[in-house]
Amino acid sequence: MKNNVFGKTLRQLRLEHGISQRKLGEELGFCNQTVSFWESGQREPDLDALIKIADYFKVSTDFLLGYPY
Repeated sequence: MKNNVFGKTLRQLRLEHGISQRKLGEELGFCNQTVSFWESGQREPDLDALIKIADYFKVSTDFLLGYPY
């Protein structure tokens, strides 16, 4: 994703909640390396993963993708 807005937002949310990449991965059913790839912008989550993340943090998918409206 351009400028890795998603990765930065995910990292910010994860740190605000005091959760490690490993713990987040376990909670969502992904390995910690996948979370690391998302945060660094090396990979992007598919739609199902994006929805899981939004539900987990109780935010909208728009927020995760950097759309403030």
